[in-house]
Amino acid sequence: MQDFSTRDLIVETVNKLFVFTDQQQWQRLREDVLTDKVDFDMSSLGGAREILSAQTICDTWENGFKGIDAVNHLAGNYLVTIDGDKAQVFAYATATHFKKAAINGQVREFVGTYQIGLQQLPQGWRINAFQYTLKYLAGNADLS
Repeated sequence: MQDFSTRDLIVETVNKLFVFTDQQQWQRLREDVLTDKVDFDMSSLGGAREILSAQTICDTWENGFKGIDAVNHLAGNYLVTIDGDKAQVFAYATATHFKKAAINGQVREFVGTYQIGLQQLPQGWRINAFQYTLKYLAGNADLS
C-alpha cells in the first residue's frame, strides 16, 4: 500500500483532469475529478465565466474534440496551497491538438496557466473551480 500526502492527492486529481480529458474518459472525469458544479472560466479563449455542471463541461469538450485525432496536455510547475478541506493549484500547461487531415498544419498548441480550486469530499479531492489563462496559441488555430 502506498502512502500519499495531501499534496500528492491534490496533484493526482489535477493530473487526472488532463489525462482523462486526453483519453476522453468523460464518465471518469465526471465521477473522479469534477464536483457536480464547477466555477468554470475559460474567458481568455472567449465566452464568459460560468457555473457549469460537470456533465456540461464534458459534453462541451467532447463536442470540441470531434474531428481531432489526438489531444495531449502537459502540466507542471504546480504551486499548491492547502487550507483545510480546500486547495488551490496553479500550473503551467500546454494542450496540443493534432488533426491528420489538416492541410494548413496538423497541430495547434495552446500555452497558458491554470488556477484550479479543489474541495475535499468524502470520496476524495474534486475540482470545483477552473480558470485557464491563455498566454498564446501557436500553429494552425482552426486545424483547417
